Amino acid sequence: MVSKKIVVTVGDRRLEVPEGTLVGEVASMVPGDSQGTVVARVDNDVYGYQFPLTEDCRVEFLDTRTEDGMRAYRASLVFLFVRAALEVIPGCTVHIKHALNNGLYGEIDHSQPVIEKDIKAIEERMWALVKEDVPFTRRIVPVEEAKRIYAEQGFEDKVRLLEQQNGDEVVLYNFGWFHDSLRAVLVPSSGYLQYFKLRYYLPGFILEYPRRANPTQIPEYVEQGKLFNEFFKAERWQRNLRIPDAASLNDCILRGGFGDLVTVSEAYHENQIRDIAEQIAKDRDRLRLILIAGPSSSGKTTFARRLKVQLRVFGLEPVAIGLDDYFVDRHLTPLDEDGQPDFEALEAIDLELFNEHLSKLIQGEEVAIPTFHFPTGTRQWNGHKLKVRPDQPIIIEGIHGLNDQLTKAIPKGRKFKIYVSALTNLNLDDHTRISTTDVRLLRRMVRDNQFRGHDAKATIERWPSVTRGERRHIFPFQESADVMFNSTLIYELAVLKPLATRLLKGITPADRQFSEAKRLLRFLEHFVAVDDWSAIPCTSILQEFIGGSCFD
Repeated sequence: MVSKKIVVTVGDRRLEVPEGTLVGEVASMVPGDSQGTVVARVDNDVYGYQFPLTEDCRVEFLDTRTEDGMRAYRASLVFLFVRAALEVIPGCTVHIKHALNNGLYGEIDHSQPVIEKDIKAIEERMWALVKEDVPFTRRIVPVEEAKRIYAEQGFEDKVRLLEQQNGDEVVLYNFGWFHDSLRAVLVPSSGYLQYFKLRYYLPGFILEYPRRANPTQIPEYVEQGKLFNEFFKAERWQRNLRIPDAASLNDCILRGGFGDLVTVSEAYHENQIRDIAEQIAKDRDRLRLILIAGPSSSGKTTFARRLKVQLRVFGLEPVAIGLDDYFVDRHLTPLDEDGQPDFEALEAIDLELFNEHLSKLIQGEEVAIPTFHFPTGTRQWNGHKLKVRPDQPIIIEGIHGLNDQLTKAIPKGRKFKIYVSALTNLNLDDHTRISTTDVRLLRRMVRDNQFRGHDAKATIERWPSVTRGERRHIFPFQESADVMFNSTLIYELAVLKPLATRLLKGITPADRQFSEAKRLLRFLEHFVAVDDWSAIPCTSILQEFIGGSCFD
């Protein structure tokens, strides 16, 4: 029987190949186009080299300088690590917990404490597997077979998650004797994983990997003790709730525990905000500026308003100053590398005027405050004046809040800096972490649609430039914060699921954003949806995104 032929277009080449030809086989036909690549964009979806092609398509090969390529590289490194750990420490359980610095932090449970020499042995085994160049083989198996395989390997967390999913089949990857599914596209084989470092980090490890900007070098390690402590607190909190992963969250909701989970989670947030307000109030004579910064969709606006309420409880009357009103006139705005106005650059703010006004306000002088008129791109003076009393700390919320250059005229001892971010510590299973960036993207997607009239396609299109600004202007300064506030809510993905799913399903295979929409939809499939939000208080940070905040 003659097999059906399909046409695969790579650049300006048209290849006629049998239906079912693997992406990797096409790559071998066009070595110039695929050199150094790890995955492929097939029309508007992302495929691994292990995927069969079944219809006419256009293929673009991607390397690790792309987000999709680096995502596959990271997932494959985890696969490599878990197999090596199980071979070096038989019977152990690997937990991949969260991102830290330029790597992934995790821990290994075993009958004996894991020490540095164990981590070194695992790294040596990883390099041996890289040298062997073992393929990552993709296959589709019935759910019951996947459960059996997971049970044999001791992955009860994966079995529980499968029992909650719809569908009859599961995608598994084989890596020699080892079987797993990280719900991600993988690189073709272990030989592609030439750049990584494994670091012992008591009581666990950090698996370091390159950045997209320089994918052949491991960046110098920078300690992030404050961030690690926030993740540690989040893990301890989840352990108290007995909700370490998605399956546990689903079980809680299915048992009717959603309302109680909301109540406890919101009380936990309120206690943290109260504690921060108390720190400020105890030092009220010294602290005059409260600076709040964090990445997009961290809930900074609601946090700031709740903090104001708690400060009032302690007898303070905070006032807020908007950084936007101190933008330079638009024709003076610096340009980015693409020649477009860079409104996120520190130089987009009139620093001299801003610091002059802060200095005068702190010393009790009345100041005329400008208003930035966005339609004309100019600063205007409308007679708005401000004078603050000693019991009125000034709150400044903005992207540069942690950068001392923003408030260079004010001594460090007069400032209190707060970093706000959604530091998700919930995992899908032991080997599959939930990206904090993905949670923030889903938050923003829902908020953009609710309040700005944007569809999911527009949010996804804008997201790379948003995260680029965060890497430049926020993350380098996060460890300088006096305190960190983790705005994640353990129940929020159940609430975001129905809203985000509806928006993501509006993206079609003809859209460039289809692969990202499909990836996020697959992720959301693992959560039970909650449509009744009556248990969520109007003061919740989540209401900033889904609508219904009493601070609006």
